[in-house]
Amino acid sequence: MRKIVAGKLHGIHVTEANLNYHGSITLDPDHCEEAGLLPMEFVEIWNKNSGARISTYVILGERGSRCCILNGAAARTCQPGDPLIICNSVYVEEAQLTRTRPRVLTFNRNNHITGRLTYSVERNADGGYSFSVLDEAGAALPVPALVGGSKPTGLAD
Repeated sequence: MRKIVAGKLHGIHVTEANLNYHGSITLDPDHCEEAGLLPMEFVEIWNKNSGARISTYVILGERGSRCCILNGAAARTCQPGDPLIICNSVYVEEAQLTRTRPRVLTFNRNNHITGRLTYSVERNADGGYSFSVLDEAGAALPVPALVGGSKPTGLAD
């Protein structure tokens, strides 16, 4: 079994940090449902400003509120306005990898969804894997290491 990404809220911004509430992260149910995050599910949280990485569980806030509230000890890792990456995961057999399609939502500063992406892994004819990021229409987007067709930095010929 391999642990892989199941869904992701990428660039969602912290709306509040509540040190006095007992643990968790409070998220808008609309965002959770669309990305496939469940109430009480453990998620990894990565703060894009500070680099802090934490793990906590999801509780649902008010529908339509676009909230992202860090509670309890997690509140010490983030400030309102910080952009986060919130990711859930699933364990799959390697044979299931190509059938898994993680959903990724991207956000603006007001936590409005700006993009809906899907990750796709395919098996190559030589037995290796390829990875794609697909937009809402299913078109492949550039993968960062391949932007502009250049070779990743730090690699010798």
